[in-house]
Amino acid sequence: MRNYYKTQCQNKLSLLEETYGQIEKDIAKRDIGQVLSLLEDCQQTAIEIGTAIEESEGEGTEAVRLLEDYCEAVYQAHEELKQGGRLSSGKQFAKKLRKILSKVKYEINDGIPTQYEVVFLPYKASMWDSLESVWKAADEDPDCDAYVIPIPYYDKKPDGSFAKLHYEIDQFPEYVPVTKYKDYDFEGRHPDKIYIHNPYDDCNLVTEVVKDFFSDKLKEYTDELVYIPYFVLPDPPEEASSDYRKYLKKMEHFATIPGVINADRVIVQSDAMKKAYINVLIDYAGKNSEKIWKKKIEGIGSPKFDKIRSMSIEDVKIPREWHLVIDKANGVRKKIIFYNTSVGALLEYENKMIEKMRDVFKHFYEHRGEVALLWRPHPLIEATISAMRPQLWEAYWELVDIYRNAGWGIYDDTPDIDRAIILSDAYYGDWSSVVHLYRVSGKPIMIQNIECRGV
Repeated sequence: MRNYYKTQCQNKLSLLEETYGQIEKDIAKRDIGQVLSLLEDCQQTAIEIGTAIEESEGEGTEAVRLLEDYCEAVYQAHEELKQGGRLSSGKQFAKKLRKILSKVKYEINDGIPTQYEVVFLPYKASMWDSLESVWKAADEDPDCDAYVIPIPYYDKKPDGSFAKLHYEIDQFPEYVPVTKYKDYDFEGRHPDKIYIHNPYDDCNLVTEVVKDFFSDKLKEYTDELVYIPYFVLPDPPEEASSDYRKYLKKMEHFATIPGVINADRVIVQSDAMKKAYINVLIDYAGKNSEKIWKKKIEGIGSPKFDKIRSMSIEDVKIPREWHLVIDKANGVRKKIIFYNTSVGALLEYENKMIEKMRDVFKHFYEHRGEVALLWRPHPLIEATISAMRPQLWEAYWELVDIYRNAGWGIYDDTPDIDRAIILSDAYYGDWSSVVHLYRVSGKPIMIQNIECRGV
């Protein structure tokens, strides 16, 4: 039986138990009308509990049989009073009902298996790895029904209005069963847990999930809303260092956002990151809030790290067109460089970043016989340029078109960043969250200097 419905049944049983004290008092006062009304309420509540159990477990359960005994006892008492009779003892009657309900409670708690329902709400398929290992654990648990429900989101224009609507349900791995968001009744099903990886609600300048999936709304539909960041960050410096407060200042953008505030649990990549979140949130909400954040924030690791650690080259499916770039004529594979360009670098350096990318492409084109370049721009670059740097649009997309049409390198805009990490031999590019993810692979990392021409 679903944990949610079992809890509802248990709550109704508690209400029934609370009723008996009043029944005793009303019988003692000979307030027969009130007793009859309470008995009718008791019988209706018992029927509701029995119906819920039968809908979940089918007919023939011991709990329903006991509830039928309960209803019969209530009915007999009701009829006796209604026809002018009298119950000799309210205490004895209440004791009898309590005894039956005690057995019902036991049967519901221990005789009916508990089934949990957990929902995962990714918005961008490329960020699914931030939830995948948690989903796998839930999916493999026989006592859990796990649903992956991709949700729609908008790109935003420079003025904050909505641009293109995206719904990436067809971009998830084949082994992940997905459910359309319109086919799941959040209010009616009330999942035990909901996991999200977009914490921004309407506070993001670049994208925005559909309002029905804002964190404050989702909180109404579940017993536990859990937020896991779609990114990983550099762990903070020592708290005693002079750079720690500077680090916390930068962390405000990640910690004081709706998803963190509204979630019941927030899972971050390390214990040091947990402390950083807590310190930022104390500065934001006051010292009296410390207990709230200490209970809410958990530094138990990132599923993104789990995914990389679990993969090997044998798990990677290489597209046929990629082989044309990475394989030499003799069949030997070239060295593959993962080239990462970030949103932050493009926003900060603008045209300098465009020039740097041109230099990088020129260099790797000249060495294409021995080295293959796998360029993977941040998945939000397109939306970011549209919303925040529209003047860069033409230059950036001209560069993309030239690179893609030339065919000597790989342009990877797929949702699968893990494939690029596992397949490549080294990382080159911007300092971003991808660096911290790439480190898990143990392969070389080199950060590009945008202020310098060349590579």
